[in-house]
Amino acid sequence: MSYRDYVIGAYAVFALILLWDVLVPHLQIRAALRAARLRAARRHAAPAPSSELPLSRD
Repeated sequence: MSYRDYVIGAYAVFALILLWDVLVPHLQIRAALRAARLRAARRHAAPAPSSELPLSRD
């Protein structure tokens, strides 16, 4: 392997790691926002707790 091939390979690895460092947080934020939206939709669709119901199953 010549010096030129080593430098090209090193820059390619650097570019891949840099791309990974940009994409992964973006995808994690998207997933967290989606989970928050789904949780809010479930909470909104759930029936309101009734104070008339007993707390035990007796």
